[in-house]
Amino acid sequence: MLKLVRTARYLKPVQVTNRLTRRFTKPRLRQGDAPALKPSTRRWQTVAPLPASVVDANTACFLNEPGPLLQWQNPDKSHLWLYNLHYFDDLHAEHSAQRATTHRELISHWLLGNPPMDGVGWEPYPLSLRIVSWVKWLLAGNEPVTGMLDSLSQQAHVLRQQLEYHLQGNHLLANAKALVFAGSCFEGEDAQEWLRKGLALLDEQHREQLLADGAHFELSPMYHSIILMDILDVVQLGQCYRGEEIARMNSKLRARAALMASWLEGMLHPDGGIPFFNDASFGITPEPQAILDYAHKLGVVRPVADGTTHYYDASGYMAVRQHNQVALLDVAAIGPDYIPGHAHADTLSFEWSLFGERVLVNSGISEYGLSAERLRQRGTAAHNTVVVNGKDSSEVWSGFRVARRASPFEVELRTAEASTIVKGSHTGYQRLRPKVTHSREWRVEPGALTVKDSLRGEYKKAAAFFHIHPTVSVECEAELFVLNLPGGQRCEVTVIGGRAVLDDSTWHPEFGLSRPNKRIAVTFLAPTIETTFSY
Repeated sequence: MLKLVRTARYLKPVQVTNRLTRRFTKPRLRQGDAPALKPSTRRWQTVAPLPASVVDANTACFLNEPGPLLQWQNPDKSHLWLYNLHYFDDLHAEHSAQRATTHRELISHWLLGNPPMDGVGWEPYPLSLRIVSWVKWLLAGNEPVTGMLDSLSQQAHVLRQQLEYHLQGNHLLANAKALVFAGSCFEGEDAQEWLRKGLALLDEQHREQLLADGAHFELSPMYHSIILMDILDVVQLGQCYRGEEIARMNSKLRARAALMASWLEGMLHPDGGIPFFNDASFGITPEPQAILDYAHKLGVVRPVADGTTHYYDASGYMAVRQHNQVALLDVAAIGPDYIPGHAHADTLSFEWSLFGERVLVNSGISEYGLSAERLRQRGTAAHNTVVVNGKDSSEVWSGFRVARRASPFEVELRTAEASTIVKGSHTGYQRLRPKVTHSREWRVEPGALTVKDSLRGEYKKAAAFFHIHPTVSVECEAELFVLNLPGGQRCEVTVIGGRAVLDDSTWHPEFGLSRPNKRIAVTFLAPTIETTFSY
């Protein structure tokens, strides 16, 4: 109960009242015929497609898990798998034109198998993503399937009454985007109201959710990519309906997209992929370069980060690029207080690439839901940081809850001609009795990365964890470990003040995937340990 109280105290009043409203009221269905489609000035262009998810006329594959394509309420599949089934992302996936007949049949089958307000497909989030997918499909020049326009207008009407104020964050942005798409493509007063509401909500939430350095405030590179794609889609939608209200937001949206694109580019590993901070995974969005290319094709000009080191102080991340190293450092809060659902207990964690190869990685995610594995993947020990007394730095619990949270402080960045030093501390273990403070220093210099961890206060046990990418092999030589990179380079790991052992672990680059890897666990034998990766 105390954990629930510590979680709920951060909620906005609207999150509580909206939960009550949703429990006791049901959306009303729209009366009358569907409004007419509004003529567009150009066709929709799919610039950054995802891989196909429709395998054949009877099979789909989501989250690396195949399943029946036409079982809309399949009890054997997770809620997230069913959500993906109802998104209709495959309408715009790679080589989608080759599956045109299957797509028409799929839409028809959905219309028959999902009457209004019945099942997963009518929940607001899949409703939002499907509305956008269907409108894009229509804008691409496809003739509506029988009954599609009636259903599409009904979906927009129902969504307008179910905006996810209880969840906030990326869910509310998805709702707003869907209203903008539906409101733009239809004629009539209802459509105008959807459009006005969607644009107002989009603008309001962008001002709240997009930080000054360009990051999305949930501080997940994966969700950041999703939100950036959404903004680019709305920019393109404005090009399809020139002269309409949506087109007048174009310059504002372009500026936001430019800043978000700059943040994304600055936070990438040399392999072009995102780091795993908070809920982050490959395969949910297009590759970052494809997103950046999409922005470029829409005329979005992103600012270029100056220098080799960049501190994104609004979001709390640092990117250090020196001496064949890329160190991506988390000196951030876990995210917005009132929606930490995608947060991990990863404060003062980091990822590190050497000679263009990922070497140290956070463990990523392979599932959502309420499982013990989901909780483990959110926990501190699954990240490159320090665990004290077996506790997480922030109290992650259930599938998407956080009670007491770590807050960073004493963050400092110093650069010299040959090295960069970053320092930070956090409050996460000050809830222990007696209180403990974890401080960390990273030193990036020619030929080495040194990580210095200090604990102030009394503790029973503590360990720093360093998770090694699966492509890097590890050998034990005397009192040090040797990391062998795929390119043939060697990196030696030495420890002062602690005892290091090599553990088996797992890395989760995508939903549904688990790859074995190694983890170096360094037990504190003194209040300060120093771990050096030299090459």
